[in-house]
Amino acid sequence: MQAWLQAPSRLTAHVRQALNAAGRRPPGFDPAPADRAAASAVLLLLSACRSGSEGRREACLVLNKRSGRVRQPGDLCCPGGSVAPRFDGWTARLLPWPFLPLGRWPIYGRWRRERPREARWLALCLAAALREGFEEMGLNPLRVRFLGPLPPQRLELFRRWIYPLAVWTPGPKRYRPNWEVQRVVTLPLRHLLDPARYVRCDLQLEPPRRGPATGRIQPAFRLESEGEAEILWGATYRIVLDFLQAVFGFTPPAPERLPLVGARLGEGYFAGRGTAAGAS
Repeated sequence: MQAWLQAPSRLTAHVRQALNAAGRRPPGFDPAPADRAAASAVLLLLSACRSGSEGRREACLVLNKRSGRVRQPGDLCCPGGSVAPRFDGWTARLLPWPFLPLGRWPIYGRWRRERPREARWLALCLAAALREGFEEMGLNPLRVRFLGPLPPQRLELFRRWIYPLAVWTPGPKRYRPNWEVQRVVTLPLRHLLDPARYVRCDLQLEPPRRGPATGRIQPAFRLESEGEAEILWGATYRIVLDFLQAVFGFTPPAPERLPLVGARLGEGYFAGRGTAAGAS
């Protein structure tokens, strides 16, 4: 496993094989959810970053920390956003060209033959996620390699389906966050594969009041970023765990064995333009 994490070409080949083994299709990858909830597409963005005192190059997950000017401020999330068929449809038609992300994905041709409806939806989701990645952090879509889809996630609070797509971009590089992003966070995959970094999180609103996400103990991943304690939780946490399970066979410890930590969701968390979340 260590060899994969330090050799980008070997890692991307392994991820692509794991996510697409035997024509694997993520459960629920359907362009028309039964409840007609809104749809978003996000990038599980992998890249090479430098970490540690020696500045060694290793595989990382790249996340955005949401700014205080948007809903769910302070959350760590995958770059992406709403799927807009009329707006993203033109790009979706181009993505299967040979030099573009879907054109370089070995099994897209089989998807188009065997399940054309889902293939069109996949192209539309990838077009939307790449557009949002460019807008949010200056991600160059021409340098993105598509690795495979992951199981969709239901975001109950906002009646939305999230379609995650695993991709790789060369790095390390300097991203350009826009007003929606407080900063870009790079998280080494070896940290995500360390069971000691997982926690149970008691989420509380400030000022204290009841909310849809409070009053429950949430599984989470705790990290340090620029001297601040951060938590990865919710839908993004589930997307990351799906990826780690599919690619590395990793499962975190049972919840009852995890340490309990507290976290604060700032005022305006559910409405936007509030104070960022923080872990304690």
